Amino acid sequence: MGKLKLDNMEFTSSKKKFDEHESSSEEEDFEIEREIESKLAHVSLEELQKARSNGFHPVHQKIKEDKMGGRVNKNRPMEISSKKPVGRFREVIQVPKQVIRDPRFESLCGNLDTDWFKRRYSFIYEAELPAEKEELKKLLKKSNDPEVIADLKNRLSSIDKQLKAGPSKHAADKAIVAEHMRSEREAAKEGKHLYHLKQSEIRKRDLMKKFNSLKTAGAGKLEAFIEKKRRKNASKDHRYVPYRRPNY
Repeated sequence: MGKLKLDNMEFTSSKKKFDEHESSSEEEDFEIEREIESKLAHVSLEELQKARSNGFHPVHQKIKEDKMGGRVNKNRPMEISSKKPVGRFREVIQVPKQVIRDPRFESLCGNLDTDWFKRRYSFIYEAELPAEKEELKKLLKKSNDPEVIADLKNRLSSIDKQLKAGPSKHAADKAIVAEHMRSEREAAKEGKHLYHLKQSEIRKRDLMKKFNSLKTAGAGKLEAFIEKKRRKNASKDHRYVPYRRPNY
């Protein structure tokens, strides 16, 4: 019994020592934490971020999500997470890419035959446009509304431009080119190089031919044509003239 009491006393004393040691260690840890908190209270956020980036403190980063792999087959639909919202402008249904083709430069559409085209659509310049022009002139005489009159005048000027650039204009240009090619063939026989007319040269020769025809017609037609041309060029130049001088 005496030995048992001694063992119990030793056990209780050792337990007290352990409790005292544990409480003292807890107090020391608490004091260390308070000391660290007091030090960190005076540290700026910028210094804390620098310390974390230097590796003194662990930075908890988000775990990157595993990216979805590519499609095994290109014809299969794309696998996308159901948790992500679908974009507003996303192409949900995949359709073949639209290829825009210009028939003027496609060999599948054949070659353009300008002579056939002019013969096929000559009725537009010979019948439809002149009839529309006469109808617009009648409406212009009857109308009193300024807006309607302005619209009718614009349509008449558009028809005049189409008639000027119609088959008659193309025929005149073709005649000039044919005459030039005849003279060039004669020059080629003499060993000279061929010279192809530019569009500006064709316009120049067409204007000279018109001048000569008006000159032979007489009755002041050439002067009237030159005056009309002068007014037209003056109206074009007037667009670039400022309305008022800037104040310096």
